Amino acid sequence: MRQKKLRIADCGLRIGRATIKSAIRNPQSAIALLAFLTLVAPGALPAQQWPVHSMERPRPPVVDPGPERPPVAPPADAVVLFDGKDLEQWQAENGGAAKWVVRDGFLEVAPHTGAIQTKRGFGDVQLHLEWAAPLPATGEGQDRGNSGVFLMTHYEVQVLDSYHSDTYADGQAAAVYGQTPPLVNACRPPGQWQTYDIIFHRPRFTSDGAVRDSARVTVLHNGVLVQDNTIITGWTVHGQRAHYAPHADRLPLQLQDHGHPVRYRDIWIRELREHE
Repeated sequence: MRQKKLRIADCGLRIGRATIKSAIRNPQSAIALLAFLTLVAPGALPAQQWPVHSMERPRPPVVDPGPERPPVAPPADAVVLFDGKDLEQWQAENGGAAKWVVRDGFLEVAPHTGAIQTKRGFGDVQLHLEWAAPLPATGEGQDRGNSGVFLMTHYEVQVLDSYHSDTYADGQAAAVYGQTPPLVNACRPPGQWQTYDIIFHRPRFTSDGAVRDSARVTVLHNGVLVQDNTIITGWTVHGQRAHYAPHADRLPLQLQDHGHPVRYRDIWIRELREHE
């Protein structure tokens, strides 16, 4: 009789039921099995073991990323989305003219005018942008230099002044909002320019709308790795578990208006070859 298998989601690992039973009967086997799962399948555990926005969730350690640096020229094959001059590549999320402010080579959120998004859509990408939280800093937690980078308009990498400012771990700067905290807090002080370098692979859906492959994201914050091929568990939502709904293969990049005058500059994107 063919032995039934127990599937461990998201890692492709299969373990026979007999192995599980043996581990239960034999403590040494159980220890070996747990060690094997830890070493071989770190993604086998649920993506979220903590309640969404739990203040009990441990905060990432703080790392000094070094001083701010001037921007560098984008790669030759990059699509320049903002070069410090105008909003030609952008529009309001409702399709009208973008109302954010352009001056002195940067783009600034005009609070309460709404999010802006690119006029064209993207799928798998490498994205570079720089942002600066307002100075002087005001407020605390989520009410302190808050904005966000929404990949495909649905998947947020949080922008927040997390320098000497506490909030829930899955909502601080460079978190996959509401899902996965950054590996470390690499924030610079408010007013200083910070960089995000993001590698994003979109989700894949089957013809009936089921998720074939979850989206994944890698993020470097000020040159420090903070998201390492992280599984995105669904659309960004506030205060509840994320889930997927099928959407187009290409959708706009969106920057969030959260009511704070966060600044952006040097935004460029490279479309990546998509592998099926």
